Amino acid sequence: MGIKINKLMLLGWQTQPTLKLIMIMILFLCLGLKTFAQDSVISKPDNTKLVRVAISNNGFQTFAYNEISIIAQSEYFVYDKKTCKVIAKLAPGDILKIKLTAGAFNLSTNNKMIGKDADNIIIDCAKGTLGVENLKRNGKQALYHGYFELDKKNDNQFFLVNVLDLQAYLKGVVPNEMPVRFGLEALKAQAIAARNYVLIPRTRAFKEFDVDDSVASQVYFGANSEQELSNQAVAQTEGLVALHNWELILAQYSSTAGGYTENYENTFSDPHTGEFPSKPKAYLLGRPDICSVGPLNREEEARIFYMSYPDSYDMKSPYYRWKKEWTADELKTVLEKTLIAQSKTGFIKPEFKSDSTLGTLKELKAERRGVSGKIIELAIVTDKETYHVRKELVIRRLLQKGGVSLPSANVVFENLYDTNKKLTKIVAYGGGFGHGVGMSQFGAGFMATSLHKTFDKILKRYYTGISITTCPVILSADPTQNVVYQTFYAPSKKAVVVVDNKYLMENFQAKINGRNITLELRNKIVPIHRISRIDISSYVKQGKNEITYYFPDNNKIKAIRLYIELVEKDDNKNYNF
Repeated sequence: MGIKINKLMLLGWQTQPTLKLIMIMILFLCLGLKTFAQDSVISKPDNTKLVRVAISNNGFQTFAYNEISIIAQSEYFVYDKKTCKVIAKLAPGDILKIKLTAGAFNLSTNNKMIGKDADNIIIDCAKGTLGVENLKRNGKQALYHGYFELDKKNDNQFFLVNVLDLQAYLKGVVPNEMPVRFGLEALKAQAIAARNYVLIPRTRAFKEFDVDDSVASQVYFGANSEQELSNQAVAQTEGLVALHNWELILAQYSSTAGGYTENYENTFSDPHTGEFPSKPKAYLLGRPDICSVGPLNREEEARIFYMSYPDSYDMKSPYYRWKKEWTADELKTVLEKTLIAQSKTGFIKPEFKSDSTLGTLKELKAERRGVSGKIIELAIVTDKETYHVRKELVIRRLLQKGGVSLPSANVVFENLYDTNKKLTKIVAYGGGFGHGVGMSQFGAGFMATSLHKTFDKILKRYYTGISITTCPVILSADPTQNVVYQTFYAPSKKAVVVVDNKYLMENFQAKINGRNITLELRNKIVPIHRISRIDISSYVKQGKNEITYYFPDNNKIKAIRLYIELVEKDDNKNYNF
């Protein structure tokens, strides 16, 4: 989202969005108190950050509307965001019809106009949930916690944005991204990955919202899709993120890795420059489920692996191994359509245009593979031209069967010829579903239910060198940073405060679960260090914890950075005390 790590902690509210909250927000907006958001969030935990989610239509084809009908489970209010004026108070049975015409919202209910020429709109249902008439998710009416904002895209289209706190958002994500049958520990791993993902999404296409509700971001179906076990997973990971070298990781995940995850750079292009392969990420490294399996970047090794069925963490997935086949003429017809569309990505050379002729197919050939055997570059050889295709998603979208893209680019091809050496058939043998980077959801489910691994072990299996922590915060003499409050859930009582003590502060004060303590960064035995790890296990309780940090008065030291890390009982790292 373009927010630096040390600012992520300074976003959010502690309470669920209510009418009172909305009124307070609007009041301060109207008074022009620009420091309100900054001052309030300093004393609130990071895990209550407000998330802005674009809500798509029934087919997920668009999240830009011209008109919409809003419903609510209880009394609800409509505000003009710009003027802070209450436009209407509506009863639970009232359907609010909204249409944008020439840059102005017109509102009506019960065939009666109740608002004309309104600017951007806020809709809040303090004691219930909101919905869009006939908008379905999983066959049920979609309902949403928080409130709605209608933000204009242009004079005739607007975005429907659901604004709610992070924990409530995750409750509508986790059971839709991962089956609850995968078990509590896998759901906890999913909750942390999803929390990381929304805090630092890989890309942000629109300034009006952070994420949308589709597979393009994370699948979010709202309040009507929540389930008890996934809600428990969200609650029991509150305030926790995955961290690598003081930075929240980009927590990529997909359905099924196929037995071998892939390096980040071999799958994704740089979201800013478009460069492919992109720059590596040290925590997103490909690795096999079977330790004896080496890299699959050579054709022979990839062919053996994906044409067999070895034991693997995600072998229970229906997409663990799959097979697709085309006649040569069938695939030619497919490619003549998909090459035009995918050439617009810039990852096909030479470009295939609408007036181009494909010619006779001669061969599909993997020219370059990643460590998992994923195709990085594919050659489509014809009697007229050889087309070089890069990037796994482009390859998958090219090679459609029945209008559906390949499940993954972990694939090997068998080109079959007749006696005249003419290509007659192409068979694809593959494994996995999705990009295969980071956590395999089916793998996480197997680790939880069959191997009885805890969420932290699952995450550390798929993200190399990470820690499970709170978000890093800045504590300084600045009035907006001299008191910082966090909450976090601890599955055990073992935790440390990790401090980046660049300016060599000697100590600072904290309150942990109501107990005032001094955190010493120097003692008689251990000299002062740049990085300190202070054991706070005796103050931590199993379950939800609260901690407040206080910057020393009249301290000439500029600032420190810090976070809380959950550690294992056998962790033998050195602590200050």
